[in-house]
Amino acid sequence: MYWIYNFLLIIYWIGLIPVILYRLAFEEGFYERIRQSAGYMPDSLMRKIEGRRAIWVHAASVGEIVATSPIVKDIKQKFPDAVVVVSVVTATGHAMAHRIIPEAEGIIFFPLDLPFLTRRILTLIKPIAILLVETEIWPNFLRIAEKEQIPVMMVNGRISDRSMKRYMMIRSFTREMLASIEYFCMQSKLDAEYIEILGAAHNRITITGNTKYDQTYASVTAEEKLALQDEFGFGRNHPIIVAGSTHRGEEELVLNSFKRILHEYPEARLLIAPREIMRGTDVKNLAERNGLKAICRSTMTGPVHTKTPVVVLDTIGELGRLYSLGDIIFVGGSLVKTGGHNILEPAAHGKPILVGPHMFNFKEIYSLLSSRDACLMVRDGQALTDTLLELCGNKERREVMGANCLAVMKENRGATQRNTEEMRKLFEKHHIIP
Repeated sequence: MYWIYNFLLIIYWIGLIPVILYRLAFEEGFYERIRQSAGYMPDSLMRKIEGRRAIWVHAASVGEIVATSPIVKDIKQKFPDAVVVVSVVTATGHAMAHRIIPEAEGIIFFPLDLPFLTRRILTLIKPIAILLVETEIWPNFLRIAEKEQIPVMMVNGRISDRSMKRYMMIRSFTREMLASIEYFCMQSKLDAEYIEILGAAHNRITITGNTKYDQTYASVTAEEKLALQDEFGFGRNHPIIVAGSTHRGEEELVLNSFKRILHEYPEARLLIAPREIMRGTDVKNLAERNGLKAICRSTMTGPVHTKTPVVVLDTIGELGRLYSLGDIIFVGGSLVKTGGHNILEPAAHGKPILVGPHMFNFKEIYSLLSSRDACLMVRDGQALTDTLLELCGNKERREVMGANCLAVMKENRGATQRNTEEMRKLFEKHHIIP
């Protein structure tokens, strides 16, 4: 099966050569990204890890980086001499990692999963252990790590319904890959059941909870909040609506709802953050076509004029903190069939949360928050408008929902420590001293 995978992977990368050449010519920073993926590590990293063996933590993109942040912080507290290298797949994940994981000695792009490249990077970094965040399973990476006797464990493990269907299609191959992983720290009972169905041994699986409940990078003090309100031109206006991680097809619905709110509450303001930040200008233009004055965050040179009702957030790494400004939060990817996005970030700020009907990627978190009256589901654009208007006029309900969010967050903290305790067992088993 590996030779089929490698053959298809080579064909895939050959097909991407025109795109790669174009991006090399016109995309800033892409050369360094490709260089690292091809096994050439930055000199600054090599100097930091010279003569030391690192703990390699691999996270794909922004969501996994958010989960990684508390894990790295806890590793550094429990193992002060540990060297941590974090690898990512996407440019947004790379930028986010630099912002919220300053403790890491190195942040690199993950190698193209070709045998000779993977072997080269493993030889350069010489990790004492590899931690895969959520479900980052790369066949050649795992196979070579096993041959080199590098212990691997999965932390904050999660299997979405979509991933489950894909892995089931290649179940025998998946089982072989999972045999290379020694411990599975899964977020929930369902995730544990899924990974066992796919082939993980029952005695290697532990339910540790979700480390995103332990995130602290998005904390905002009262003084910082006031400064942000003034910077974005929100002042002390009410209501402030934050629509985070929206997708094409959702922005129109959000803007239509906001126009109705603006009619009832002339001082209302909207902060809308498209999931793909390169769509910022498109969303701004969409707002203006709907008769709403708007500005992109990336073009702000000073405080936004208080008469600008819409700010489009088209920058990386700010949304988690800016949820603190909202009176009501809508989290996107849920009115369209994307599966939803992280609702723990607004919950950490004690905000009432609205989502659409498609939350299948976060169903357990949604189920928990909704069961505690902290998160409401709306079926369509009209329901979004009606629910927003209801909450705008009901301060007591907003406060109850916000308090319930904080209570859920408090009750579910501790997953990070449970993950690192399992990691300690891995170290003891292999006589590893970080």
